[in-house]
Amino acid sequence: MVYDAFVLLSFGGPEHPDEVMPFLRNVTRGRGIPEERLAEVAEHYYHFGGVSPINQQCRDLLAAVRVDFAANGIGLPTYWGNRNWQPMLADTVAQMRDDGITSALGFATSAYGGYSSCRQYWEDIAQAREKVGPGAPAITKLRQFHDHPGFVRPHADAVRAALATLDPGRRATTRLVFTAHSIPVSMAATAGPDGGRYEAQLQETAALVHAAAAPELPWDLVWQSRSGPPQVPWLEPDVNDHLGVLAGKGVTDVVVSPVGFVSDHLEVIWDLDNEARDTAARLGLGYARAATPGTDPRFVAMVTELVRERTAGVAPQRLGTLPVWDECPAACCPAPQRRGTP
Repeated sequence: MVYDAFVLLSFGGPEHPDEVMPFLRNVTRGRGIPEERLAEVAEHYYHFGGVSPINQQCRDLLAAVRVDFAANGIGLPTYWGNRNWQPMLADTVAQMRDDGITSALGFATSAYGGYSSCRQYWEDIAQAREKVGPGAPAITKLRQFHDHPGFVRPHADAVRAALATLDPGRRATTRLVFTAHSIPVSMAATAGPDGGRYEAQLQETAALVHAAAAPELPWDLVWQSRSGPPQVPWLEPDVNDHLGVLAGKGVTDVVVSPVGFVSDHLEVIWDLDNEARDTAARLGLGYARAATPGTDPRFVAMVTELVRERTAGVAPQRLGTLPVWDECPAACCPAPQRRGTP
C-alpha cells in the first residue's frame, strides 16, 4: 500500500489555566464525574501553571521526526492530532483531506496493547474520519513497540543515570521500581487477542530494561495514576503503597522508572515527581526517578524504522518474544464501562 502522510496520534492536554476544566470535562465525558472531583484533579494542572507538558513534547517529537525522515529519504508530510484537546484529530483529518492526503500512517504515543493504549486510537481514527465525511483519508496505525530497541535502550540508560545519583554505599539495599498506568482488572484481562497482553508486555519491557541497566538489582512492576470508583478493581499495587512495603523490608533506595510512558507528561511529573517522591521522603527512602525517552535520538529513529517497516519492507527490530499486532482483532480490548470518578 502507498502512504502519502504521517500523523502523530496523542492524548492532548491543556496549555492555559482556562483550558484545564474544559479539557477534563472532555476526557471524562459520559462518565458522570462530579465537578468537585474534576476540580481536585485540576489542581494538579494548576500546580504547573495550568499547562500540561504533553503538547509541547509532541511538537518536539514531531520536529525531530521530520529531521530524521529527511535524513532517511522519507518524504511524507507530517501532521498531529489529539484525542482530547487541540489539535483535535478530526480537525487534523480535515486538514489532511484539504491537502489532498488519501492514506496516512499513524504513530500513537503508547507502546502497548490494551484499550486506552491501542484500540481507542483506532476508534479515534474512525470517529474523526466519520466526522470529516467524504474524502477523509485512511489512517493506518503503526504497530506496538514495547520491545523495540529504540524504546527499551533509552529507558535503560535513564535507569543507569538515575541509579548513579543514589548512594553507592547502599547499592545492596537499592531496588528498581517500574511503573505504568493502572487500568481496571477487567480491562487488563481482555487486553490483546488472547487477554492479558497489556500487563504481559509491560513485564517484558521492564525485564528488558532491567537486564540492560542493572541486572544485579531486584525489581518490581507496579502501577500509578489509578482513577475510577474504589469498588472497581484496578491493577495493583499502587507505587505509593509499594514504597511503604519496600521500606518495611529494609530497602533504603529506589529508582522509579516509568516504562509505561514515552515522555514526561503530567502523570509522570505529578504522580512520580511529587506524590511518590513525597512518599519516599516520608519513609526515609533515597529516591531517583528515571527519565522517559522523549526525543532521544534512538526513539526518534525508531519512529522512522516503524514507518520503513510498512513502506520499505524493513525487518522489525524486536528484543522480546511476545506478539505485537498492527490492527486489533474484532474482540480485542473492548471499551470499559464508563462510570465513577477519575
